[in-house]
Amino acid sequence: MNTVIFPDVLARVAKLPDARLQGQGTTVRELVEDICSRHAGLRDHLFYGNDQFKEHFLLSANGELVDGESPLEAGVELDIMLATSGGLDSDELSNDEVRRYVRHITLPDVGRQGQLRLKKSRVLIIGTGGLGSPVSLYLAAAGIGTLGLVDFDRVEASNLQRQVVHGTSTLGLPKVESARRRLLDLNPDIRIDAHDCALTPDNALKLVGDYDLVVDGTDNFATRYLVNDACVLLGRPLVYGALHRFDGQISVFNHKEGPCYRCLFPKSPPAELAPNCSAGGVIGVLPGVVGLLQATEAVKLILGIGEPLVGRLMRFDALAMKFNEVRFKRRADCPSCSPGRTCMQPLQEEVSACTSSIPASSSLPADFRITALELQQLLARGADLQLLDVREPNELEVCRLPGSLNLPLGELDARLDELDRQRTLCIVCYGGTRAERAAQLLLGAGFNELQVLQGGIKAWARDVDTDMPLY
Repeated sequence: MNTVIFPDVLARVAKLPDARLQGQGTTVRELVEDICSRHAGLRDHLFYGNDQFKEHFLLSANGELVDGESPLEAGVELDIMLATSGGLDSDELSNDEVRRYVRHITLPDVGRQGQLRLKKSRVLIIGTGGLGSPVSLYLAAAGIGTLGLVDFDRVEASNLQRQVVHGTSTLGLPKVESARRRLLDLNPDIRIDAHDCALTPDNALKLVGDYDLVVDGTDNFATRYLVNDACVLLGRPLVYGALHRFDGQISVFNHKEGPCYRCLFPKSPPAELAPNCSAGGVIGVLPGVVGLLQATEAVKLILGIGEPLVGRLMRFDALAMKFNEVRFKRRADCPSCSPGRTCMQPLQEEVSACTSSIPASSSLPADFRITALELQQLLARGADLQLLDVREPNELEVCRLPGSLNLPLGELDARLDELDRQRTLCIVCYGGTRAERAAQLLLGAGFNELQVLQGGIKAWARDVDTDMPLY
């Protein structure tokens, strides 16, 4: 017996039960004829009326090109390749695709041509977390031909409360691989490009340039400004979404001379006012609402229907179950998209970023820092330390060090009198960044006996208490 490997598109159009079929024959022609005898719809695709192979197919066996009369040994795999292959068959819809997308095709504003536009489109999703999950699921289900996924993180248990594209079976996997598996299970007829990396100034233009439209599913300001600037430079529409606790925001930037993200937010807020989902928390259903709205805007843009959220910031309050809208215009002085700008400052990362999402370089001397293991040893010896946790109270609901005093960083300056100046302070936060800012504030206020837990609670959980839950 020999095996013939058919192109996926041929297997689908010829209604083959599988792209790999077994048959018998001592030559290439005999093998193919044997399979054609059992699958009547296949012959017309492979042969002309004079029984010659059609020239747009290439035949290979053992890595060598062969023709119809080439002899075959038993057990050899014959690979039939489309000579013009290299992308999706996006010029038509198969009967299976018509059946899959029938609810779209029967819509007057979509039809077959609209579904073909979706099939031919290429959408880049930055982030496969809370927002990227519903966006990717619904764009895949809608039949977007190529989805690009950008993420450098791995699936953790704390993600599953809201990041519904992932599951227990993919814990520990790169998020882009986890998402790729789920999306192809949902729709095997699309292409998924998994980019297991962070978006940086070095790769942003290449990544964004390969797609028609970008969906922002990030959780920090540095990447938001980077994505925005890349989209402006390359003329790509950007569908924006953001989350915090029970509130969401959605808009569309850089579409048909519309404003960009910097027109709405020229500068990011200070880090203590902009915690990411880890520090600030988010109700698990909120990303579903905001992500679905982003997916809706993406589909509308591709189809060219409806009124997109250009120059409009939609705000959603989940607790009040209310939507409201703020209108805005392009800024004449916008450094990214203003017509009168004298030079573009491409892909400059913002200095201010979400608290714990991007590590900051330390400005404290080394002797002010203490490792988790060193702190454990001091506490075991009964050292006279006051543990000061500068996280938000809601974060302490998940994990905390026993005996620690909680003074959030934003309130610290007004509550210095609650600290004992005679004791050494050991300052703790989630990842170390806020603790270092607290140390700088306390040094300026005359506190000299200070230490900062290097790496924060995350380092303690990694090196000391491996059962401690994180977020």
